[in-house]
Amino acid sequence: MPSLLPPLLVVAALVVTGCTETTPPNGNPDKNGTSIVLADRDEPATLNPLFGYGRQGASKIYDGLVEHRQDGSLKPQLAAADPEPSQDGLTWTVKLRGDVKFTDGTAFNAEDVVATYRAVLDPATGSSVRQSFSTLKAVDQVDPSTVKFTLTQPHAAFPHLLVLGIMPSEHVGKDVPPIGTGPYKVVEWKKGDRLLLESNSTYFDGEPKIKKLTVVFVPDDNTRATRMRDGEFDGTVLPPKLATPFSTRSGMQVLSHKAADYRAVWLPLSGPVTGNREVRIALNYAVNRQGMVDSLLEGKATTGSSPVPDALPEFFEPSAKFRYDKTEAERQLEVAGWVRGADGIRTRDGVVARFTLMYPLGDQLRADLATAFAADARAVGIDVQLAGLSWEAITPRMATDALLAGDGNPFDVDLMLYDLRGQGNAQVDAALEEGRKFTDPAQRAVAYKLFQKAYVVQPSMVVLVFPEHLYVVRDAWSGYQPVVDPQSYGALAWGPWWNIQKWEPK
Repeated sequence: MPSLLPPLLVVAALVVTGCTETTPPNGNPDKNGTSIVLADRDEPATLNPLFGYGRQGASKIYDGLVEHRQDGSLKPQLAAADPEPSQDGLTWTVKLRGDVKFTDGTAFNAEDVVATYRAVLDPATGSSVRQSFSTLKAVDQVDPSTVKFTLTQPHAAFPHLLVLGIMPSEHVGKDVPPIGTGPYKVVEWKKGDRLLLESNSTYFDGEPKIKKLTVVFVPDDNTRATRMRDGEFDGTVLPPKLATPFSTRSGMQVLSHKAADYRAVWLPLSGPVTGNREVRIALNYAVNRQGMVDSLLEGKATTGSSPVPDALPEFFEPSAKFRYDKTEAERQLEVAGWVRGADGIRTRDGVVARFTLMYPLGDQLRADLATAFAADARAVGIDVQLAGLSWEAITPRMATDALLAGDGNPFDVDLMLYDLRGQGNAQVDAALEEGRKFTDPAQRAVAYKLFQKAYVVQPSMVVLVFPEHLYVVRDAWSGYQPVVDPQSYGALAWGPWWNIQKWEPK
């Protein structure tokens, strides 16, 4: 099953049209460029790497042993050199830098790395990222500047997991202060409102030129757009319809990032309707994906049939796709015994072709996609009831109700696909296992293309689109570098600000 909630994020409880903060922001009075005020849709549930914060890197507060470059490749960060695999691929050895301190002044060494990763592996910790490290058997200190990771099997994507933020050994646990080695440190977190960061003056890679970073949490897209127009923020993320008008405003830039980030209707396997194979196939044919791209995203997206985007061309299988074909959708349903009633809705053996589709309140794009999906489903005789809810209300219902989900990762396909096992498709499961253990790029490409071909025969969801991520930014800084975004993006993750520590005032 894919990661259905935005990684490490939780929407504030008051999601209404209008002000969602406890304290009105004053904008950014500093005009010399040494501070920046950004607005995010989602507030972190935690600032603890053990519980999901910064799991894909670029967290601003922590560093990992490695970090992703602009092109998605890895480079050493807290490591002194690239991680070295053993010949059999079962161990990775990492040499550490000796010139790093945490923001509390304590020195970084192998003890901190071992403590962080052992806490991830310890079931008593309850780490939410533990499943990602399912191939990690042990981590040991070789000497004060060297650690060794031992795996249960070869895992080609394992080095990408080493972006996990390292914590001081004496502060590893659940309720601990957010102390890292990163370019910024936490000054204050006003939950439900904003997070205040300031530059780390002793950062080993040089103190950032932007000394103060304020992130204001505004869940509602329309509210963020209004307040951006009013000059309260220096930057934010917006859906295409709300972002595009800013392109004509003086002093503003609208930046568009490709993303390995799909939007899909996740269909519970246990449901009497959503668990039916023919219903899943029919819905995949019934959806007008290109119409969604054109009308809802103003062309700022690509269509998708499987979770692998064409932004990863070496792994993308173009033949694994569903065409828009209402006739084929209806044929699939009729052959399976789903018969239209007088109201146009199909039934089979007394079961009505009806299910609930949830989407998060305040996310205008997901709401629009859910509405379009429901209309396409209705056209072939399936009644989809829409429910806009808070994430707190969505979570306990995910086992029974469909969800307009999001997930994706451009750094390695294993990281975005492996959790799709266990949906009743043995060929999918086998291909994902093969892709994980192979280290040869050509063999991995074959495995993931086989996954896509197997997936469309028995789909576990209806992948809709891979939306581009659009950002509005005040044109006052240099240093921006475009990247292909993962599903986790924003002021405290990826997006334009992934390398904000390198930005400079113009």
